[in-house]
Amino acid sequence: MKLQEDYPQNKILNLVKEYAQAILIALVIALFVRSFVFQAFKIPSGSMIKTLLVGDHILVNKFIYGVKVPYYRKTILKGKDPARRDVIVFIFPLDRKKDFIKRVIGVGGDTIKIVNKKVYVNGKLFDEPPGVQHTDPNIIPGNVQPRDNMGPVKVPAGKLFVMGDNRDQSFDSRFWGFVPLKDVKGKAFMIYWSWDSEAFSPRLERIGKWIE
Repeated sequence: MKLQEDYPQNKILNLVKEYAQAILIALVIALFVRSFVFQAFKIPSGSMIKTLLVGDHILVNKFIYGVKVPYYRKTILKGKDPARRDVIVFIFPLDRKKDFIKRVIGVGGDTIKIVNKKVYVNGKLFDEPPGVQHTDPNIIPGNVQPRDNMGPVKVPAGKLFVMGDNRDQSFDSRFWGFVPLKDVKGKAFMIYWSWDSEAFSPRLERIGKWIE
């Protein structure tokens, strides 16, 4: 017995349902990946020059430090803790609507001291990454501003001391204190796109560059 073919409108309806299901699945996967695995960020300021430039678009590994429930920041799967020299994205303590990106200088239990722009961790000169720079040659005393001279201060357990690689132009732990581990969103690991707004052109040489 030959079955009667569906009316054209039924075929169209089935096709719409299939596309809707595919889009819904894609959205769920994208939401899961963004919430728990990777997230993209754009660098808006120069606080991490030369490591990161204004207009760099980066990927952040959110899984490496453990899985957290979004908004509540409760860890449901433990990962490793951020280490010194890691470049991290975190919730800014003074305005929790903002995300900041800085480099980890000290972890819980470390003692940090800055003398004439030189950073010491536990009494030893910090092994600076190649991207660190100072743009202002003037040294400001620590009792006026903690930019160039500070401490010693001890990092509390469960917290981090962070600084921008563009040390003279970075608003960081020297000024507002420590970052709680629970507020760390992930580790920056790659530049996937970079746009130079002044030259109005892409920085092709930066695309695919690993963040050190």
